[in-house]
Amino acid sequence: MTQSPTPRQIIEAVLPSLEKAAGYSQSIQANIALQPDKDLYPGNFFASALTDADLSIQTMIEVSLLGSFPDIRFYGEEYEGSYNTKYFRSLELGPDGDYLVVLDPIDGTRYYADGHDNYQIILAVLNHDWFEAAIVVSPAHGVYTYAFRGQGTYRGKIGQSLDACEKLVIPEAPNRIFLGWSMGELGLKLGDRYDILNIQTDYSTEVQVPNMLQILDGAFQGVVLRRGKFIDGGAIAFLAQEAGLTITTLDNKPMPPLHTCKDYAWPALIMARSEHVHQDMLRAIAAP
Repeated sequence: MTQSPTPRQIIEAVLPSLEKAAGYSQSIQANIALQPDKDLYPGNFFASALTDADLSIQTMIEVSLLGSFPDIRFYGEEYEGSYNTKYFRSLELGPDGDYLVVLDPIDGTRYYADGHDNYQIILAVLNHDWFEAAIVVSPAHGVYTYAFRGQGTYRGKIGQSLDACEKLVIPEAPNRIFLGWSMGELGLKLGDRYDILNIQTDYSTEVQVPNMLQILDGAFQGVVLRRGKFIDGGAIAFLAQEAGLTITTLDNKPMPPLHTCKDYAWPALIMARSEHVHQDMLRAIAAP
């Protein structure tokens, strides 16, 4: 097997392309054309949305990766529609040290297609057992956030080097909980103590609502997701954990090793700002 590049080498190599992708996504957002919806997740308008930007940005990152690391493993959300999928060595997790790069070219495609600014580009580097690195670029805000395993979470301006970024300090948050798709029933159990954002019912095409990434900006005390896909929710959970938040399954177990998971996703998970909030959410989940 060819020696795999290090996670840092991968992130450094692809960062210029991520920055260009950010500029591209911004420049075409006002004129974006919505492609025919995916049918992978019937009834979930977030998972089904697909735009020209998703396809184009994935192609841009694929070209960058293949040009720098022709033997790398890669899984992109739009792999089925990509011309480049056949050129990567594998779409699957490899053994320890043989990293898989994963990409969500536009996380929050529905936000993006509706003209909102809280969408992002997410790329992560996965080992056999755990995330080695993740980077989230927020084009409309001109910043990116990244973490390497065991090294904390950092944020900087688009155009800055990794070393120029500063360690992320999450500000104080209001008493608010973000509930992901199909987790809305928890609002009935937590609504007497927290302001609840149930994304399934509270999303608006006209009035922008926060997304789960904004727990890193102090928008929420906690997040509950039905599953943590490695390309988006899982990567954000990794960033949150590196920033000091508590991340567990709904029954208070550590998140399982990646190679034990199916369909590139962790099971349902909690992100919590404090042990008090974490325990509060666990009790609500366990309550009949």
